[in-house]
Amino acid sequence: MILAGDIGGTQTTLAVFAATGGPGGPDGPGGPDGQRPGFVRDSAIVERYSSRDFASFDEILGDFYGRHRPRLVAACIGIAGPVRENRCTATNLPWTVEGAELARLTGLGEFRLLNDLEAVGYGIDTLEPQEILELQAGAPVPGAVGNRAVIAAGTGLGEAGLFWDGDVWRPFATEGGHADFAPKDELEIALLRFLQRDHERVSWERVLSGPGLADIYRFLLETQGGPDSEPPGLVEEMRAGEPAAVIAKYAARDRSATCVRAMELFARLYGAEAGNLALQMMATGGLYIGGGIAPKNLRYLQTGSFLEAFLAKGRMRPLLEAMPVRILLNTRTALLGAARCAAMSRESSATS
Repeated sequence: MILAGDIGGTQTTLAVFAATGGPGGPDGPGGPDGQRPGFVRDSAIVERYSSRDFASFDEILGDFYGRHRPRLVAACIGIAGPVRENRCTATNLPWTVEGAELARLTGLGEFRLLNDLEAVGYGIDTLEPQEILELQAGAPVPGAVGNRAVIAAGTGLGEAGLFWDGDVWRPFATEGGHADFAPKDELEIALLRFLQRDHERVSWERVLSGPGLADIYRFLLETQGGPDSEPPGLVEEMRAGEPAAVIAKYAARDRSATCVRAMELFARLYGAEAGNLALQMMATGGLYIGGGIAPKNLRYLQTGSFLEAFLAKGRMRPLLEAMPVRILLNTRTALLGAARCAAMSRESSATS
């Protein structure tokens, strides 16, 4: 079996997939189904954990093993944070995860760690056509293979790139979500000043994330609304639950004008940074939007403000108009990507 995981600041998901064919076998990595090498996508046993209920990832892994006792042939975990020498200190969790220690605990020769957006990159080509929503068809050049880019807003903001090595797409991680937020009009400048009250430095992640959406709401409430303008129960729900989810819910039901404006501004800023990433990666092979926020709020990404902000790059507009823009609807894309990476590593080890 193959163990795959997705460690996020809010939720950690672990799954085991049935391995297929064995390394190098006809149905394994490099076999006829090149999009899903070495594992059966729909065979997973999945467990979800609230990340902050555990002192370490080792505790979650121990619980998972106690429940399922899988016999593993490979393992890979995606984690929100920079991975160096197979070790990661999570960005939004007080955890340090060591691949070597996880290999020892599981008895595997290798236990690979990936940045979570790198895992999303591996997962793109495991998806069915109906699991990808096209916002912009673009104008790809026939026969040409360009770079891809991935952006995902959730608990934080992740960004990654992919290049074609002549055989498969190879993802690579970045920490671009921590680049400086760049406001471009008076409203966004005012938002920057508002955020600077609480943050010495304002990155794109401070804006394009669940906590960022909550801050955008507070900013708009302070500058354009007021507590008396909000429907009864909204403040109590935000205190009791996840503020970003409550904002999205009230916006979807048109129960709060401030929530609607917050979602509209969030979508516009999301498009602006997606356009920045697409230029930085020269993503003529496509810009892909992952994470938990996009699939749950399609209304705001499809209304036009997202794409207009994506395209609004002056002389580079024609280049961006030619790039496909797609939303990954399957929220398990990172998990599938981790499984795919583990299967590919297994294949590589068997043939080296």
